[in-house]
Formats: sequence, structure tokens, C-alpha cells
Amino acid sequence: MTKRIEVDVAIIGAGTGGMYALREVRRANKSFVLIDKGPLGTTCARVGCMPSKVALHIAEYWSSKKEFPRYGISGAEHLRLDSAKAWQALREQRDQFADSAAGNAKKGAGKHLIMGEARFLEPTLLEVEQASGTQQVKAKSVIIANGSRPVMPRFLEPFSEHCITTDEFFEMEKLPKSIGILGLGAIGLEMGLALARLGVEVHGADMAQTVAGISDPEVSDIALAEFAKEIHLYLGAPAELVEAEQGVVLKAGDKQVQVDKVLVALGRRPNTDQLNLAEAGFELDALGQPLFNVNTLQLGTHPVFIVGDVNGYRPLMHEAADEGAMAGYNAVQNEPIAFKRKTPFAIAFTNPDVISVGTRFDELNKDEVLIGTALSQANGRSRVLTDREGILRLYADKSSGKLLGASMIGVRGEHVAQLLVLAIERGETAHSLLQMPFYHPVVEEIIQSALQDIVRKIPDAAGLPFGLALAE
Repeated sequence: MTKRIEVDVAIIGAGTGGMYALREVRRANKSFVLIDKGPLGTTCARVGCMPSKVALHIAEYWSSKKEFPRYGISGAEHLRLDSAKAWQALREQRDQFADSAAGNAKKGAGKHLIMGEARFLEPTLLEVEQASGTQQVKAKSVIIANGSRPVMPRFLEPFSEHCITTDEFFEMEKLPKSIGILGLGAIGLEMGLALARLGVEVHGADMAQTVAGISDPEVSDIALAEFAKEIHLYLGAPAELVEAEQGVVLKAGDKQVQVDKVLVALGRRPNTDQLNLAEAGFELDALGQPLFNVNTLQLGTHPVFIVGDVNGYRPLMHEAADEGAMAGYNAVQNEPIAFKRKTPFAIAFTNPDVISVGTRFDELNKDEVLIGTALSQANGRSRVLTDREGILRLYADKSSGKLLGASMIGVRGEHVAQLLVLAIERGETAHSLLQMPFYHPVVEEIIQSALQDIVRKIPDAAGLPFGLALAE
């Protein structure tokens, strides 16, 4: 006999979105279950943003020896890298992050944690397959937060012994001598650079003509020139694999190379296909994804909400946290409310970093914007830190000077992105943001330079010097 329980809210998935939803449900003192098929621990902690940053950190340490001669430091030729030990140290840190996230899920849900795989029978009736048998959960509201998995195209199946996904990448016990990367979005580019800086020969392929999703052509030109110094780039052509005596041959356009392994970084697929949504009565789009409101996260008129990677809207950790809180709040209301979405931004921690903030270049009406440009070579702090080239392109409304977005490649761009997203979220103009003090020398002064490039084309109505305001 199938066991059945009834609760106010059922949350499917104990990742970032699910845990932030749980916080709101508990705050409202509502009954709940948290369902996860395992392993516990967020995507970010287990296979995403955290272990990738550890890899980049280790690689940065090792590759910094290349700068020693510039400053009169000798003896670097005697240094040795134990890549197996380095990768083990990475996995140990990864396990700490993942164990912490798993512990939070167990502590937050307590006895209301159900380990099993959920599917919908009806919009508010779930069936959960557990090791001990099947259980049904009837809920007043349901939150879908069961994440995503790496895309693995069928044409790669014959080469499965040589291919690894981003979920498997950190399980490598030793680094290959050479690797091909399919997909040069943020994660593919980050991992390719980390491996290249650890001495692996890296060949990266992407159908796009650029990397990390850059749409501003001036930023793209500099990014390609910089990253091509470390990675062999195969852009703008479909890639394929061919059998070889050892490893595989990666072919793209008129280029081909034999590699030991291939990292498949072609994005992630939402796990909605595992939930029986169509049969349960949900409306789906042409790709099989459920239709939902991005401000309420509700699926149609059902008391069901979808958050995080599984909805495919903005698959980033900070967005999953916000969406989880939104859905958790709405799941316990009589009527869901619409929340304002925050300014989008993204960072690839590639050193020099690639950032995108607010409106992208390819989304702009070019006749209605001014673009402020500043170069890293003209920024004192950037020049101290690196001899790499970099550029910031800042977009503003032509008539009001209101800041709309930005794109950049540059050292410590992560800090520039965080300041700019704050400015755009608060509705700053080029003139008003210039009234903020900029310390010297800091990398953030590159923003000041780009702002000045904009305000020269929008004279201050009072004729005051740029960046100054009258005393009150």
C-alpha cells in the first residue's frame, strides 16, 4: 500500500533555490517536505562555481612564476608541480563546500527530508520513489527546484570513454597532457584556462565567433587576443570527434588535433523532463519547458512555482537564491505577488575577468546610447597587477545619461561588475555616479574613466566640473 502524507508546501530539490524557498516556508510556520534524490549539496558547491574557483586559484599560483623574471626573481625553473596532489587538494576543498551545503539541507529539513525521486501525478500531488518504496505527497503548494544536468549530445556517445562532463571534471585523479573543450562559455573557458595554466595543452572549440558569451565586438577582440595566448581556439565552426589510436581527434573547420580527453561544456539541461509535467496537466512550450511567470515564478494558475536552474531563465547561484525566496514566499500566500527582478550580471573569473552587467551590447538601440570606453593600460592599478590588455565599455542613455549596462575584460573585473550592478540597480546616471569618490590607485578607477568619456558628450546643465555637486 502506498503511503500518503499531506503538507502545506512540497519542495522538490535541496539545492540553492530549494533551500531559500525552505527558509521562507519555515518563516511562515507552514508544514513542508523537502524532497531530493541526492547527492545532497548544491550544484555550485559540488560541481560549479566553488570548485572551479579553487582550480583557477591553484592555477594562478602556479602560472605566476612566469612573471618572476620581469621582477628579477630567479630559480623558477626548479619548481615542480604535483598535479595529482593539487587536484586532490581541490577535491578536499570541494568536499568541504559540498558537505556544508548537504549539512544545511539536513539541518534545515530535519525529519521532513525525503530522499527519493519525485514526479507529478497531478499539479499538487506527487509520487516519490524511495529505496524503501513509493510514497505520495499531497501539498497545497509545490516548489520545483530540482536543478539541471550537463548536456551530452548523442554524437559524442561513441567517444564516451574519452569525454567528461562538468559534473565529472573534478573527479579526475590526474590531469591529462592534452584536452579538447567543446563549448567556451564561462565554465568551459574558466576550466580551459585553469588547465592551461597548470601545464595542460588545451584546445577549445565553439560554434560562436567569441568566448564567454561576449556580444560587444571591442571587448571580444581583446578577449580573443588575450586568451589565444593560453588556449588554442577553434571558433565559428561545428566540432566533431574522430577515433584515434590514442585519445581522440578533435576537428573544427579546417583544424584538427589529437587530444587525450574532451571536456564537454555545452551547457546544462533543466531536469523538468524527469517530473511528468505534461501528463500531470501543466502547459509546456515547444521545448518541453513549463510556462511560468518570471515575476511570480508561478506555472499558469496552479499553486506551483519553479526556481533556479530548472526554469532556465537565469541559471546563476544568486538568481536561484532570489527565486527560491520569491517562490517560498508566494507558496504560502493566498495570492502570489509579482517581484521586481534584479539587474542581471555575470562574471567569468578568467583573469583577466570577463563581465557583463545590465543590458548587453546586442540588446542596445545603438541610436539611443552613448558608450564610454576605458582601457586597462590607462588604469594605474591594473598596470601594476598585470601587463595584459583590457577594456571597459559602459553603456548609457544618450539623452539622460542613465546607465544601462557594461561589458569588460580586465584584471579584477569581478569588483568592477559588483559596483556597476549596484549603480544600475539604483538608477544612477553617468553624472551622478561620477560624484562618488574613487580612490587612487584602484582598478575601479576604470569606471571613472569610462564615465568621463560619456559625460563629455552630455554637458552638465549647471556647467559644473564633472563629478562635483553643490553644497547643500
